[in-house]
Amino acid sequence: MSKQTQRLSRRLEAIPKAVKQAVAPALITAGTDLAVTMRLLAPEDTGALKKSIHVTQPGEHTPPYSQPGGSRVAAENQVLVTAGNEDVRYPHLVEHGTAEAPAQPFFWPAFRLKRKTLANRIKRAIRKAVKEAT
Repeated sequence: MSKQTQRLSRRLEAIPKAVKQAVAPALITAGTDLAVTMRLLAPEDTGALKKSIHVTQPGEHTPPYSQPGGSRVAAENQVLVTAGNEDVRYPHLVEHGTAEAPAQPFFWPAFRLKRKTLANRIKRAIRKAVKEAT
């Protein structure tokens, strides 16, 4: 492990548990907001792609075959928004296109559209939690 990684790990471990718990609702709200935007931008075809967009809360598993990253567990201070599941294994093909089908981006445009708003919401929650904890 590099010195930077060790230093970051020590700093993250030093964050009081109360602060982490106070920030969790803001993370979940941000993830839900992002998922709603992704659903609005996703193509309608059968509706299966829109229904496959999922918000994974801390400690939960993402759906199998979800994009990006496949199945994994969200950390205690992490919310993951994914598209795809066992029945919908094609979100990356819709997002980036294929030789026969043009790209219909929905995932990354939604992320870029909401990134600043969501980051500000989370930062406000962190500041508030730190003030209340000290």
